Amino acid sequence: MNLVAIFIGGGLGSLCRYGIGKFIMSYESSVLAYATLFSNVLSTIFLALFVYFFQEKMGLNEVWKLLLVTGFCGGFSTFSTFSFETFEMLKNGQAALAFANVFVSVLLCLFVLYIIYKKSIL
Repeated sequence: MNLVAIFIGGGLGSLCRYGIGKFIMSYESSVLAYATLFSNVLSTIFLALFVYFFQEKMGLNEVWKLLLVTGFCGGFSTFSTFSFETFEMLKNGQAALAFANVFVSVLLCLFVLYIIYKKSIL
């Protein structure tokens, strides 16, 4: 059952990431990785909510944790795409943009995780 939960969650997360990417790229086609940034920040929000609210406050069981945290958030977040896009920026001579991408992505994800964590312990 655990593997099925991860499989279903991962598939749903990947489909959501694909949909968000298509939607954002239909409006924005710049060199900035908006779709990846948005997916990673949103995945961080979901992960924090799943862990800090549902698991700690509501007793989320192991199967749901595997489906939502390991599966969905794992399929929805895009570290490999983030790394690839950052490398492409470096390769194309856009070092400042690449470093800004890393800086903004990491800090924004840590910031939203911190905010949700602080709200959950109140």
